[in-house]
Amino acid sequence: MHPDVVVVGAGIIGAACAEALTARGLRVTVLDRGPVASGTSAAGEGNVLVSDKEPGPELDLAVASRERWSVLVHELREETGRDVEWEEKGGLVVATTPRAREPLEEFADRQRRAGVDACEITPEEARELEPHLNPELTAAVHYLDDAQLNPVKATLALLEAAKRRGGTVLPHTEVSTTDGRTTVTSNGTIQSTAVINACGPWADRFGVNVRPRRGVVLVTVPMPDMVRHKVYDADYVGAAASDDAGLQTSGVVESTQAGTILIGSTRQRVGFDERIEPATLKVLAQQAIALFPMLSAVPVMRAYCGFRPYTPDHLPIIGPDPRTPGLWHATGHEGAGIGLAAATGRLIAELITGENPHVDPHPFRVDRPAVPA
Repeated sequence: MHPDVVVVGAGIIGAACAEALTARGLRVTVLDRGPVASGTSAAGEGNVLVSDKEPGPELDLAVASRERWSVLVHELREETGRDVEWEEKGGLVVATTPRAREPLEEFADRQRRAGVDACEITPEEARELEPHLNPELTAAVHYLDDAQLNPVKATLALLEAAKRRGGTVLPHTEVSTTDGRTTVTSNGTIQSTAVINACGPWADRFGVNVRPRRGVVLVTVPMPDMVRHKVYDADYVGAAASDDAGLQTSGVVESTQAGTILIGSTRQRVGFDERIEPATLKVLAQQAIALFPMLSAVPVMRAYCGFRPYTPDHLPIIGPDPRTPGLWHATGHEGAGIGLAAATGRLIAELITGENPHVDPHPFRVDRPAVPA
């Protein structure tokens, strides 16, 4: 029996689409040229954030996704028995210089007016939340809704749920062509009524303007309970929103359930160049130490890089492709794909099945002027 939908890409976005579609009774086949969750999703930090987004369509999607994730993780555990390491740990955004204080407070005020729980706190209160923070902070905002999960475990849980409902997952299956109905792969031809491009930074092969943007992360040895929240410098928002192809860096520090500390972040458009320059690692370490001086004595265990799917206007592409009936896109989330996955999968499923969408899909359409092919 032919599937109703073929999803190309077995990362967290493709997995979320598969989960949402199978929840509505559709037959789904998920394809990936490599192992599942082996691309961008494997190189993510697992952030589910509202703290880093300006009011507008992406924040609307992020808020909806945060709400969906808080329910979905429990549904996945009940259905599959898989734990995705969900933590409602909250986020802390800090200013480390006097000049950074006003922009941080203005950004938080805009978010509050959009309905985000952004609590301005004193530096002393910030250090009560994070005792090892630099005592010379000038301002801080506490975001209670920021959360974290393990992106690989979440992807596997979403795919497992899809399979339990009759879905099929075919790793190591390369797609050569598709017309939205007929998909030719390295393992044969598949007929369907719809095809979803969920290929992340490799999505341009389907005719969309998505490019890779490299990010590098440092991983320390386990240091349990030393960092309790996602903590980042106020410059992070500006780096994420920058259009500069050159190296953008900002201090980001957070822990995992395994006790390791993840240190980021960088953004750089260099194609799929996987080389990690020592100078980049040095900047990351310096920025992390500026937030947490105690990190100067903590050994780094490893570093890794991944490629985020970048669009010129920093909005994901979600919806049908009017140029190719049957072809849909769910890509371009850049560094926010983990957090936005739950709402993206739900939105795609709503649009395909004709339900009323829970967020406005219009800003994410593939034919918007900002993302010409």
